[in-house]
Amino acid sequence: MTTTLALLRHGETPWSRVKRLQGRTDVSLSETGAALLAARILPSEFSALQVCTSPLARCTQTAAQLRLATPVIEPRLIEMGWGRWEGRTRSDVRSELGHQVAENEARGWDFMAPGGESPRQVWQRVRPWLAELAALRLSTLAVTHRGVIQVILAQATGWDMVGKPPSKLDWNALQLFSLDERGLPAVQRLNLPLPARQG
Repeated sequence: MTTTLALLRHGETPWSRVKRLQGRTDVSLSETGAALLAARILPSEFSALQVCTSPLARCTQTAAQLRLATPVIEPRLIEMGWGRWEGRTRSDVRSELGHQVAENEARGWDFMAPGGESPRQVWQRVRPWLAELAALRLSTLAVTHRGVIQVILAQATGWDMVGKPPSKLDWNALQLFSLDERGLPAVQRLNLPLPARQG
């Protein structure tokens, strides 16, 4: 018996529009991001799912704009911490630190910004939550962050988190996984679009 896990990244923020690293910084949706979400709906096949969100405003606002059921705030869905790099762009960091960033990125699961969090640490906090969902057979839609979704994709596909991911994700679409009885993810469908709201 498997449990459905649908993942959705939050909408556009002023920082994501210019590719600033957001991490734990609590940036709200931009007006454009909020308007785009308000024009979309959740596919009907997922309407009965429990809804959980990261505690950060950009995720709770995404759920509100999509008119989702009152969400459960789940702290373990928070974005990967980027430490001292938050508010900067990766290109700026690469320009400043050069080969140090490349060597850090080559560590894959153990990549970590100074004062931040590694993908492995993200998995260590998300994994028990997935196990809880599986134990309860509680199919869930989670509004979360790019870092969390990439970690779950990596676990589902065996990606070592070095270089490009095995599948190109549309960050405005749903990513659908199934969880086995231990809470380990497998890919069901990727890049399911959100239909336009009618009327």
